Amino acid sequence: MQEKKPQQSDFMIEKIKDRPINKKKLLRRTVITAAMAVIFGLIACLTFLLLEPVFSKWLYPQPQEEPIYIEFPEETEEMLPGDMIVEETTPDIQQEVENVLEEGGQIEEALSGWELNKDNYSQLYAAMSNYKKELDSSMVLVTGTSSGTDVFNDTTYSSGQVSGVILADNGVELLILADRTPIMEMDSLSVTFCSNQTVPTYVKQYDSETGLAIFAVPLQTITRQTTDKMTIAELGSSNFANLVGIPVVAMGSPMGVSNSVGYGIINASGKVWSVTDANYKLLLTDIYGSQNASGVLFNYDNKVLGIITTGKNDKGMENLVTALGISELKKVITRMSNAKPEIYMGITGMDMSEEIREATGVPLGVYVTDVIMDSPAMLAGIQKGDVVVSMNDLSISGMSDYTLALLQHEPEDEVTVIVERAVQEEYKQIEIIVTLTGKELK
Repeated sequence: MQEKKPQQSDFMIEKIKDRPINKKKLLRRTVITAAMAVIFGLIACLTFLLLEPVFSKWLYPQPQEEPIYIEFPEETEEMLPGDMIVEETTPDIQQEVENVLEEGGQIEEALSGWELNKDNYSQLYAAMSNYKKELDSSMVLVTGTSSGTDVFNDTTYSSGQVSGVILADNGVELLILADRTPIMEMDSLSVTFCSNQTVPTYVKQYDSETGLAIFAVPLQTITRQTTDKMTIAELGSSNFANLVGIPVVAMGSPMGVSNSVGYGIINASGKVWSVTDANYKLLLTDIYGSQNASGVLFNYDNKVLGIITTGKNDKGMENLVTALGISELKKVITRMSNAKPEIYMGITGMDMSEEIREATGVPLGVYVTDVIMDSPAMLAGIQKGDVVVSMNDLSISGMSDYTLALLQHEPEDEVTVIVERAVQEEYKQIEIIVTLTGKELK
């Protein structure tokens, strides 16, 4: 039997072998890829470093590094009371009054047809309430807290509060004016704005005589919501010939409670509070408040007239809200806002009216009522009864001129003071060199 031969397949069987790896070429490509990645990373880093400050400043603007100089210039001319009050008379009443007066009638006759009722009073108090809310945007509450231990070694906490007013923005900080006395001994300080945001604060500078201080709040700690709601108060003028009868609003804590308010008028402005190297006008109101009052006195034109103070009223009038006139404070506020030291010479003085000077023959200047013990003034030879007439060739006609001239100097400056001294019933000029000093911040 014939043996069969195996059939050959019509397909070719091909075996695929892996291509041999070119290790040199692979290494070269790996090195090139890694180098490109490093170069790309360096370019990205360089670009980020160059552009990041630009975008960051655009998206998150930061305050400037150096604060701008803040100044509250003192008025050069005495204003009239009428310059401050803006009378708002409705056109109908005004026209009616003018018509009647032209016909020879009286004002009472012109107003006889106009009667006030409870709706008028309701509208009046609603308008006053809205004005108070408008002023709230420039008011803040400064809170001081401290901790300690009692006799049983238990931790104790204490706190105090005082109302303040926003005065300026120096590009780095928000500056707030308030009475430091109630919170002087506190360890930590904070400020609460009208938006209810509370942020830390610190004393930038203070005045040892008035107890007032400038509290600073870094701008970067204040939220956009707060900056949108708050306003910077404008300083008015208390330098009027007659402030009596001017309507005012006491804001802050006039009743001894934060966010309280009082409405009234100034009923006396002739009293002067004399302190070392300065005099301040006291604005007495008919607003019955607290003996622990604090805050600000506004007029009806959104301007600050005075800073509420306590303990300076006569017996029986302790609860009437009283303020230090803002015009007399402006030079001190300017000094504190720029963290300038408190300059000290060491006298108390008074302005002599023209009638008294004519009757007594006292020269025009500052009559020295007292010289502080061991002060620069005493050490230099200034005496009680002297009349200071110039300082470094600046003519001095009153305490305002004297204080302004003093604040133009720095501690350790030598100033030439000319005084008129009574010698054998006549006044003679004496030149005295005084070396000024500063007061340390406590």
